[in-house]
Amino acid sequence: MKPDADNVQAAIGQKKPFRSAGQEGVIALLLAAEVVRRRFTQLVEARGQLTFQQYNVLRILRGAGDDGLPTLALGERMIEHTPGITRLLERLEEKHLVTRSRSGEDKRQVVCRITTRGRKLVDELDEPVGDLDEASLDCLSRSELSILIDFSNRIRRHGSRSHA
Repeated sequence: MKPDADNVQAAIGQKKPFRSAGQEGVIALLLAAEVVRRRFTQLVEARGQLTFQQYNVLRILRGAGDDGLPTLALGERMIEHTPGITRLLERLEEKHLVTRSRSGEDKRQVVCRITTRGRKLVDELDEPVGDLDEASLDCLSRSELSILIDFSNRIRRHGSRSHA
């Protein structure tokens, strides 16, 4: 992919026109997301020795507070859903960034909590991640950013109702 190309067709080196505007739009959306994701992944890997998904888990657990979250609820809040949430949590537990324990109320439930070490790591990443968030979209005006957010929300809501 050529991320600095003027249009989607040039970015992926496609010679033929797209089958539809919808196809071009979906590919444009996926390519833009990949560019942002790649930069984000490079940052959290370099600064925190974390994957994108691991960072996402820690961020969610920090927001959950001292009560933590059951594994299933955590999985539902992930930006990128993964069937391997248990293995992801095992890796974070091995790094002493999260703890897991059986719920006192429902022994079938496993509750996940961020550790002090995990919270410190996410706190240290807040500023560089925030800077990257801003830099990733600084090519848009405030009104364009608002439109992007509105359109993204509309696509997400529509996709959750659509049949594949």
